[in-house]
Amino acid sequence: MIHEKIFFDVPYGESGCKRSQEKASMVTYILDDYTQHTIVRYRPAIVICPGGGYEYRSEREAEAIALQFTAMGYHVFIVQYSVKPDVYPAPQLDLAKAVSIIREHAQEWHVEKDKIVLCGFSAGGHLAGSLGTLWKEPWLSAALSVQPEDIQPNGLILCYPVISSGIYAHKGSFQALLGEKAEENKEFLSLEKRVTKDTPRTFIWHTLTDGAVPVQNSILFMEACIESQVPVEFHMFPEGGHGLALANEETSILEGREDILTACQMWIPLVRNWLKEL
Repeated sequence: MIHEKIFFDVPYGESGCKRSQEKASMVTYILDDYTQHTIVRYRPAIVICPGGGYEYRSEREAEAIALQFTAMGYHVFIVQYSVKPDVYPAPQLDLAKAVSIIREHAQEWHVEKDKIVLCGFSAGGHLAGSLGTLWKEPWLSAALSVQPEDIQPNGLILCYPVISSGIYAHKGSFQALLGEKAEENKEFLSLEKRVTKDTPRTFIWHTLTDGAVPVQNSILFMEACIESQVPVEFHMFPEGGHGLALANEETSILEGREDILTACQMWIPLVRNWLKEL
């Protein structure tokens, strides 16, 4: 396995934003070929965006998730994208840059270039959904001096995602992402309004009783996918709070273990089956 941390600078172009001193980075989990194989094996890639309200990046939604996907045979990349005090479009540019780097090194890393899937949790789901719906925006590829196809995701896995800036908004995420321009830009980044036929096929899961990011966020995105004829699979579990990650002992942090939920653990085998259709 190639397990390393790659730092990269992302220019802002004409966006007018300023970046803090911290560089964006990407942690790789690139699988080796088995020595018994006589041909090079190219694998799909999963790009993980941990949650954290655009204020931090949750460790529970990073390596523990990555190891689930490596066990399925995928190369995995965890993006350490910009968070507060950096604001939009810093995180979006970071993720786009990460995808372009993976495609640039696809032959070296044995990645299937047309099978790069973004997996985002909570605000990381908003980030993944942002690139999934905005990848054809000319300003985004121009800022990185790449072509839109270089940053195009081929699938989205959205786990209890922040989606809407409307009445079901997780206001803290939009405030952290947009800073002083929250009111000015929040409608543009209400992702249910950005879905088009060019949005990649999507897998979503959420809980009915999520008290932080209402399940309506996922429902709105699902409905927008249906309207635009984007293939979408949505699973709503009846119980569970926010930020469940794997919903098992490994990612549990609550003293009463209320975040260990057998039903919600099923999202892993469900997404495994969904990924087979890439």
